[in-house]
Amino acid sequence: MGATTANKKELINWIIQLEDQAMIENVSMLKEGSEGKDWWNEISEVEKAGIKRGMDDVENGRTLSNEEFIKKHADRL
Repeated sequence: MGATTANKKELINWIIQLEDQAMIENVSMLKEGSEGKDWWNEISEVEKAGIKRGMDDVENGRTLSNEEFIKKHADRL
């Protein structure tokens, strides 16, 4: 049995044993992504708007480095 076949069987057994619903959803999304489905069409308008705002922030220089973020929010962390 080749390494690829063994790896596939190991993954199948791991998936069968999964009980974590979030992980199952992640694996399902990975599968759908490999089938050519565009995740953008699967998310809500609210999620799309949030992503667009974030992209606009980056394009307009409204970003913080990790160090700046930690300093700014240290009292909450």
